[in-house]
Amino acid sequence: MSTIVSPTRDEVAHDAADLAEFGYSQQLRRGLGQYASFAAGFSFVSILTTVFQLFSFGYSFGGPAFFWTWPLVFAGQFLVALCFAELAARYPISGCVYQWSRRLSTGLIGHFAGWTMLIGQVVSVSAAAIALQVVLPSVWSGFQLVGGDPTLTSKTGATNAVLLGAILIALTTVVSSVGVKLTSLINCVGVTCELVGVAALVVLLFAHSDRGPGVVLHTEGAAGGGSYVWPFLVSALMAAYVMYGFDSAGELSEETRSPRTTAPKAILKALAVSGAGGAALLLGALMAAPSLTDGQLATEGLPYVVTSRLGEGLGRAVLVDVAIAICVCTLAIQTAASRLTYSMARDRALPGAERLSRVSPRTGTPVLPTVLIGLIAIAILAVNVGQAQLFTAITSVAVVIVYVAYLLVTLPMLLRRRGMAPAGPGRFSLGRFGTPVNALAVGYGLFMAVNMAWPRQAVYDPAGGHWYLRYFALLFCAAVAVLGYATYLLAGRSTRTARTADLAEAAEAAA
Repeated sequence: MSTIVSPTRDEVAHDAADLAEFGYSQQLRRGLGQYASFAAGFSFVSILTTVFQLFSFGYSFGGPAFFWTWPLVFAGQFLVALCFAELAARYPISGCVYQWSRRLSTGLIGHFAGWTMLIGQVVSVSAAAIALQVVLPSVWSGFQLVGGDPTLTSKTGATNAVLLGAILIALTTVVSSVGVKLTSLINCVGVTCELVGVAALVVLLFAHSDRGPGVVLHTEGAAGGGSYVWPFLVSALMAAYVMYGFDSAGELSEETRSPRTTAPKAILKALAVSGAGGAALLLGALMAAPSLTDGQLATEGLPYVVTSRLGEGLGRAVLVDVAIAICVCTLAIQTAASRLTYSMARDRALPGAERLSRVSPRTGTPVLPTVLIGLIAIAILAVNVGQAQLFTAITSVAVVIVYVAYLLVTLPMLLRRRGMAPAGPGRFSLGRFGTPVNALAVGYGLFMAVNMAWPRQAVYDPAGGHWYLRYFALLFCAAVAVLGYATYLLAGRSTRTARTADLAEAAEAAA
């Protein structure tokens, strides 16, 4: 498969003319092929990064049977991905969630879709970068730069996590600013390493298994008593936290060759491969775990299984691969966020739009959005020092608002579906299955958004004593909505001021 390609003049002209139909000139540089487009979505999901981070969370609530939340969440998200694939074929524009929503609904709803998605992506940059602390000190003690306890919940571990994360974000900011070719090359190499690593790790875990696949039918170790439904719903948050961002192929549509056909396939492939690989990884870990009842799976999670079963040499090799996946994941999320910022600013939907929408003529990338996202992500990282619970709450809620952003696409799409024009020859379309798939996607999105935002003390305030943490999801979503509306008003005022100045200048020139 192609990764970075040099399109012919005819292809460049065709894609530029296609984009011009939406009122935009070609400013970003095209050159991404099928594999690079797939890698953009797969690296955002990054099952090595997120499953290593969150396995213990899911197991601590649901026990071995929490495995079944994975295929259920995958099925729901695949319904969303099918809707997104249709839209990617119709609207091959950067900032896809924002662009899709505003074209299916109104400018205000589209603004909220883009704004919430942007906040979720920026926080996700911090969340991905901080994951380095989970693996690097285990690879080599020298990565614990401040000394002391390397666990994230300790003061020294939290401080070191911020240092490692800040260094990584600084590097990804430089790489993403240099140009899409270097970003794509690193992304493709990293994704290849992750795919090989996942396959190898699954084989090794199955080879070291102590029990059969029937382990996923057991619920021992599940938190709480009574009905298993409630612990199961909580454990589903692990899969929900992992499987999002597959739409990143759409974010890079204006840098992709033949995006109307390439992006839809990339979106579906990214989620499908992530779903299959993640399911195999979870099953292998449960089958190979030294014990299901000693409490280690609920506290140390997948790293515990890897190091105890594969030994120091192989275990470290796997952790190095995980570290590569974390780096590439951070780069992919930051790149997607910068393209969304650029797309919104180009439509004057953000304050400071003129500067934020500039594309460097030398690198062909929106440099200022990339730098700003990096700085904000590092600032969010700093919250983790002495406030690990607050950082966890922020990163958890970031996924909630991403689901809200997805709903602001799928719901207007369902309402407008009857009036949508035919997809066109050769373009992805659900045909007569479109309405039921779309309706199920909306239902799933609503259910999971409520499930993730529900004020559970065990999730948002496990230590107790902080009422605001328990209701943090609702408070955070409300704050994001207020700030989003404020930016909408500010952007509108800036646009009106700019138009008035242009009219005055034109009148003066005419006089």
